[in-house]
Amino acid sequence: MEKYNHQKIEEKWQERWTKEKLYEHKDEPEKKKYYVLDMFPYPSGDGLHMGHTESYTASDIIYRFKKMQGYDVLHPQGFDSFGLPAENYAVKTGIHPEKTTKKNTDNYLRQMKMLGLGHDLKNLIYTSDPSYYKWTQYIFGKFFQNGLVERKMDKINWCPSCQTSIANEQVVDGRCERCKTKIEQKEVLGWFFKITDFAEDLINDLDKLDWPESTKKNQKNWIGRSEGSLLKFPIFNFQFSNDEKIYAGKKNKIGEITVFTTRPDTLFGVTYLVVAPEHSLIENEKIRIKNYDEVEKYVRQAKNKTERERIENKEKTGVELKGIKAINPANGEEVPIFVADYVLGEYGTGAIMAVPAHDNRDYEFAKKFKLKIKKVISGKNISEEIYTGEGKLINSGKFDGMESEKAKKKITEFVGGEITSNYRLRDWSVSRQRYWGCPIPIVYSPEGEAKFVGEENLPWLLPKDVDFTPTGESPLKKSKELKERTEKLFGQNWIPEVDTLDTFVDSSWYFLRYPDTKNEKEFCAPEKLKRWLPVDLYIGGAEHTYLHLLYARFFIKALKKIGLIDFDEPFLKLRHQGMVLDKNGVKMSKSKGNVVNPDEMVSKFGADATRMYMMFAGPLEDDVMWNEEGVKGVYRFLEKVWNLFQNYKLVLNSEEQISKELSFLLNKTIKGVTEDIEELKFNTAISKLMIFINNIKNKKLSKTVIEKFLILLAPFAPHISEELWERMRNKKLIFLEKWPTYDPELIKEETIEMVVQINGKVRDRIEASVNISDEEAKKLAISSEKTQKYISGKKIKKVIFVAGRLVNIVIE
Repeated sequence: MEKYNHQKIEEKWQERWTKEKLYEHKDEPEKKKYYVLDMFPYPSGDGLHMGHTESYTASDIIYRFKKMQGYDVLHPQGFDSFGLPAENYAVKTGIHPEKTTKKNTDNYLRQMKMLGLGHDLKNLIYTSDPSYYKWTQYIFGKFFQNGLVERKMDKINWCPSCQTSIANEQVVDGRCERCKTKIEQKEVLGWFFKITDFAEDLINDLDKLDWPESTKKNQKNWIGRSEGSLLKFPIFNFQFSNDEKIYAGKKNKIGEITVFTTRPDTLFGVTYLVVAPEHSLIENEKIRIKNYDEVEKYVRQAKNKTERERIENKEKTGVELKGIKAINPANGEEVPIFVADYVLGEYGTGAIMAVPAHDNRDYEFAKKFKLKIKKVISGKNISEEIYTGEGKLINSGKFDGMESEKAKKKITEFVGGEITSNYRLRDWSVSRQRYWGCPIPIVYSPEGEAKFVGEENLPWLLPKDVDFTPTGESPLKKSKELKERTEKLFGQNWIPEVDTLDTFVDSSWYFLRYPDTKNEKEFCAPEKLKRWLPVDLYIGGAEHTYLHLLYARFFIKALKKIGLIDFDEPFLKLRHQGMVLDKNGVKMSKSKGNVVNPDEMVSKFGADATRMYMMFAGPLEDDVMWNEEGVKGVYRFLEKVWNLFQNYKLVLNSEEQISKELSFLLNKTIKGVTEDIEELKFNTAISKLMIFINNIKNKKLSKTVIEKFLILLAPFAPHISEELWERMRNKKLIFLEKWPTYDPELIKEETIEMVVQINGKVRDRIEASVNISDEEAKKLAISSEKTQKYISGKKIKKVIFVAGRLVNIVIE
């Protein structure tokens, strides 16, 4: 008997599929469409890792399955090819990022072919290709023209290692997500997308998506909607006599501070206000602030801290703004104003009202600075423990006795406030001071006015006469070619924008390009958008919840707002794959030396066994522990299939009618595998295939039975399935066949397992006919030997029969 040679078989079919252009998408408008997509990779020098293998295999299974079900399936691939790693490598070696990117993507494509992945490579996209980033720039221009992007001075997260700014979402535990360097705060002039304009829709529209609940919850938390009120506190300048300790009793209103609060019901308990170090009050009133030098020093120190450090700092610090005070609008009481770094300038209004009796943070601050604590909600004894919950109001004038929920609205109205929503989300900083990214298509007039370069000048090419060495300034600033190009097109003393775009901009719309990659006039023709979008199934890691997935949703909503598309969500269904861990349950990483290379595994066990193990090891969303013993087990299964089916003459009994038992088993397997693939339960689908093989040993098989099984196996193990299919004397490729259907009549169970309960507790399980009558079921249950142990000598009050499921005997 010929031995299973995975290497020979897999190489044969990979070449054959390529030659026959099996995966090249051909429009079939008469068929229902299905768009399945996995998150495209950044082409690092390390090549594909096992996490890619897992998610790409999952999407490949769905692609093959849907194609055989008769759908017109789009399953494209590409590369998120701009980015810092290629630029950093260029700094070290002098090799242009374009060359290393080409080398790396070629390796990725080799590995994808090696794994038998059915991507349409005719329509590959590279985000660093001018034919692609032309449309990234086009979309930027449309956002600019429609007021969805603005240039402003703002405090940003600065990575001193990468020498560039990064978005809030790219800061993890106060460090750069990519290089783990501690983040600094820096004031820079840059471009921002107005993602906050869409905060409400970004939250509300999550409810209509088939996404993991944890992902939807995390996005909602990141956007951070708070329902509350805007309240205004008048600010007065308090005049002192020559001895500043003696108050002269004169005060002048100089303005007001607006605060956002989720607890307006506690307004009568406000004993001080706190403004952020960035608040305009400090600069505007520096003449009136008696201790301005002390305040200014504190502000400088605060600006060196990251947002996370300020929020999580357990030791509360601050300085009182002496010389000015606020008036509580509810009761007219004077309250001091402090500056403290635990209040953030970009959150809410940059100022808070402090109610130390009913807020933990305010309580700690008040204790440290010996400030008044006033209880206004009935609850715990505040001398022992603060009360942060809701309840009935006390010490609140005419609102005493009112419940908190009602008081929130009433007190807001009483002081002339405004009920509103506030969001944690900040506008998206997209300017980057690096080279290998999409050039921002903006130029500046001699007067400093920003102007879009115009569609006629797209793509606005990335210049090549650039020194990549990071200095903290944008490398494009040194480009002579870019400067000359700008002056030639726009006039003398016009200057180009020298920052490049955050690479997350490139990946926020790439799925719109795939249906129409060769279109030079539009990023995607309207009829193609209507046909293919939104994406039906998107597969990728949960780590992209706050970055790519949020940004892509923003892009779609913004594009719809300006009339370029007519749908409002990019991905109808989203599923995550778990992480791949080593055999000890540790996350794989180069630093730990525990990375498993797909090349090595495919060489050793074959692509089919590697693919199947990744899917069989557990549910798709769970972490997978890489275990070679497990791969060997899957390999032995494929050997069993091979040995059973390789020579069809040994297993066929012509086309005589198969047994009733085998017919039942086949139809049940078709039903189970089909339903499991639909639900992405690949591990249980594979288990059903294994059960089928174990149960057909020594049974007479027909060509039809074998062929239907091979079609079921094909999405998981395409190479061996195709080889055995050919050996069955089939001329057409297996993936051009139709997916089998099952006959419901042939899988009806003749017997069932009937549960016997006594007073609701399970006491026995007995086999019974599926059509057993009420009377027969009761008799069978009562006469059971196990049942008799519990009911002997006792009075039966009643017997309840639930058809097809159970009998419950109720005794005294």
